[in-house]
Amino acid sequence: MIPQKRFTDDELEQIIEEATIYMCACPAQVAAQLRSLRELYRYQLACESEPANDTVVHQTIAAATLQAHALMEVCMDDILRIEGWDRATLKMPPGLRRKQLDSLARDD
Repeated sequence: MIPQKRFTDDELEQIIEEATIYMCACPAQVAAQLRSLRELYRYQLACESEPANDTVVHQTIAAATLQAHALMEVCMDDILRIEGWDRATLKMPPGLRRKQLDSLARDD
């Protein structure tokens, strides 16, 4: 598992659900990428443990994955702060919700 996660898997799921409800895809995309990086990291650890595999290759991929993950977690933190999400509940701010709903109404 990736060490020092700022967001739990459940929190990432909450962000994806909240963003999906209000059709705000960008935070959901970042959350999905974080989940994908976690999966890639776990996969590399499994590959590294196989005796027939070159461990240096998988250690290199795992190290790069850790760097990418840390960067994307900072990005997620920044997005939530910029947009004004409630960090305790991971709810989108009401103003942004209205913006998304107004956009939908204009499309009708």
